[in-house]
Amino acid sequence: MARIGIYGGSFNPPHLGHILAAKEFYRILQLDALLLIPAAVPPHKALPEESADAPARVRMLRLAAKDLPFTQVDELELERDGASYTVDTLRVLRERYPDDELFLCMGTDMFRSFSSWYQPQEICRMANIVMAHRADDDTAELKMLAEDFVKTYGKEPIFIENDFLQISSTHVRRLLALGCADAFVDAKVLQLIEEEGLYGTKKNRKNLPYEELRKESIRLHKSKRVAHVIGCSETAKELALIHGADPTDAERAGILHDITKALTGEDQLRLCEKYGIIISDFDRKHTKLLHAVTGANVAQRVFGENEAVCEAIRWHTSGRANMTTLEKIIYIADYMEPNRDFPGVEKLRELAHTDLDAALLLGLQMTAEHLREQGAEMGRHSLEAIEFLTRKKG
Repeated sequence: MARIGIYGGSFNPPHLGHILAAKEFYRILQLDALLLIPAAVPPHKALPEESADAPARVRMLRLAAKDLPFTQVDELELERDGASYTVDTLRVLRERYPDDELFLCMGTDMFRSFSSWYQPQEICRMANIVMAHRADDDTAELKMLAEDFVKTYGKEPIFIENDFLQISSTHVRRLLALGCADAFVDAKVLQLIEEEGLYGTKKNRKNLPYEELRKESIRLHKSKRVAHVIGCSETAKELALIHGADPTDAERAGILHDITKALTGEDQLRLCEKYGIIISDFDRKHTKLLHAVTGANVAQRVFGENEAVCEAIRWHTSGRANMTTLEKIIYIADYMEPNRDFPGVEKLRELAHTDLDAALLLGLQMTAEHLREQGAEMGRHSLEAIEFLTRKKG
């Protein structure tokens, strides 16, 4: 009796996280073989715009798994019409391997949603359910998940503790658009992606009309951030019309100001290295603030924005002494756009419509107070901005 692992997904694109997971499933479960099964139409989610088609995903997956002799890329889900239901896949495999033991491998998020799958009871009858989880996951939660699973399906799930590379295909697509996915995609897979222009890697994103720019920006953000960037863009345009700045520049800077916000600290440092951005020790210590400088570079290099827009993005988190009107507007719009809700924001909004310097100084002082309460330090540029504005006011 052979032990056959089943590892499915959209693989859109396949990345090193998939490969590390495949190796660990094989090792820990002592499998004889692991089937990698790309889905044609995942039933739980629609493939995003600019996704690679099924044949391209198969080609990439074969390249990604080329050095894993225990794996086999199986196209059975691509050979049938409609959504790729796991229960249908298992019925085919059960007939193909009638005497073998099947192990359906998945991550924590998929396991949590298992009860909503099509015919989960039948799935459990045909295969062992395997969930890979991080070593630092909540033990009590895992125990509760296992107990609920046994009560519902009368079968023990198999939990595998391992720190796989924690990255999603969504994040890899984001990195591909920014040109910094090298650390997460096999070199030959990346070469294929770039040669065929998959995931918009050959797309010219420079000087886009605003509506197209807005669409591109939204695609690169996490969903929870979208309302904020739209609010910032609209607020910036409004303030520009009041204070005599270019409303087009304000609108574009607003929609791009957080364009690299979804990147991790390590991603930010990689992007700095790629673009030759020299950063300070303070920046290395506070990598979440680097999205301002990397965002400015992406705005210029990827989207072809003018210097005024890029500089407004560059200074939108820290501020600096003697800021331009547009720079002040983006800093303030980011702080007070309609989705923001904190003590003092209404006062900030009131000032923003009448006195940009007063609003800017208030925003910087509120940030300084918040950092003091947290025992955190404030950057040099922010301190210089407060000093400059205080002198100017005096």
